[in-house]
Amino acid sequence: MFLVQVAIALSAILISQEEFKQRRARLQAAFPEAAIVLIGSTDQDAEPRRPFLQDANFLYFTGWLEPGAVMILAPGEDVLFLPARNERKERYEGRRAAAGDVGIEGHTGFSKVAPAGSWEAELQRQITAGRKIYTSFSSRKLPLVQTAAAGAELHDLTREIARLRMIKSAREIELLQRAIDVSIEMHLAAWRRVRPGLYEYQLEGTMFAAMKEQGCERMAYQPILASGPNALILHYSANRRRLEPGDLLLVDVGAECANYASDLTRTIPVSGRFTDRQRELYEIVLGAQNAAIEAAKPGATLGPQGSLTNLAREYMNAHGKDRQGEPLGKYFTHGIGHHVGLEVHDLWNSDAPLEAGMVVTIEPGLYIPDEGIGIRIEDMVLVTPQGGRILSRKLPRGTKEIERWLNAR
Repeated sequence: MFLVQVAIALSAILISQEEFKQRRARLQAAFPEAAIVLIGSTDQDAEPRRPFLQDANFLYFTGWLEPGAVMILAPGEDVLFLPARNERKERYEGRRAAAGDVGIEGHTGFSKVAPAGSWEAELQRQITAGRKIYTSFSSRKLPLVQTAAAGAELHDLTREIARLRMIKSAREIELLQRAIDVSIEMHLAAWRRVRPGLYEYQLEGTMFAAMKEQGCERMAYQPILASGPNALILHYSANRRRLEPGDLLLVDVGAECANYASDLTRTIPVSGRFTDRQRELYEIVLGAQNAAIEAAKPGATLGPQGSLTNLAREYMNAHGKDRQGEPLGKYFTHGIGHHVGLEVHDLWNSDAPLEAGMVVTIEPGLYIPDEGIGIRIEDMVLVTPQGGRILSRKLPRGTKEIERWLNAR
């Protein structure tokens, strides 16, 4: 019974084994006569400041959360290779599953579980049988596959993996919604506390505590709490500045729960009210976001020059000007969004149009240096044939709604 519990604890049990099997079957169907090898993260990929985190592609097809595993798929075969048990390591880190454990095949969902030391021999067997060998060229473990393949030609399946990962299952959408809901609670926890005189890091701590209270594993990315001119720095993460009266505070923070990420941004007035100029610019960004969300239908594109990016920029150009009387679009300096899933910047083909079932961010922004103002609004959106459906709609977006919330504390 103990071994069964260990095996269950080490898998991403919030997604069913049947779904993982279906994912592997779809991957195999794309390369029906090939052998596919993927290598998971290892103990060596972790360090005290960065605990073990499974490779996202490996996790997507296996659900396995322990280090040192390898997967090989071939016609009629799916094998998970697990490291041998190490009693000394287990005294420090706890018991791990291994080939030969009672019921291990049933609890991994693989038809066969073998010792990790035998995967190279299995790969050679597949090469001898005349199989083409496919792996991910984007993996940090590619050199290991190249060595094990002993000169055989390798083929890249990164684009196929991206194609599969971009379309989210109903269960994935549920898990993403859970991460979003926790992130909303994190943002509102910061809103309850925000006031002049606090430091950015104090609000970061408030948000981290709210995340852990909900049982989520980690922040999905380095938190951004950028007050005043710091909001002009797109990836600001020092979070050391003191909040001053009249500042805007750009909060770009998301939780990762059950291995699924979220990504939300709001820009709020530290003193509880937007100035006239802040309100004007904010509502232009919000209008651009609404236009892009409405247009987030199959066939639209993301990216720096994608159709949704251009639409947002054109909206900004048509609805406001800077101090010199120039259109505002030039101050929107990044793409409109990205895919989100097992990673906050989830794997995607940048030239692929949107399809129903994809989950993306829509995040226009204006960053105007001579006014010291940076504003970004970011929501997670499910692509549907009718347009984008906002999954993070419970977090206030409008200026009046934000002010009402901040002043009702």
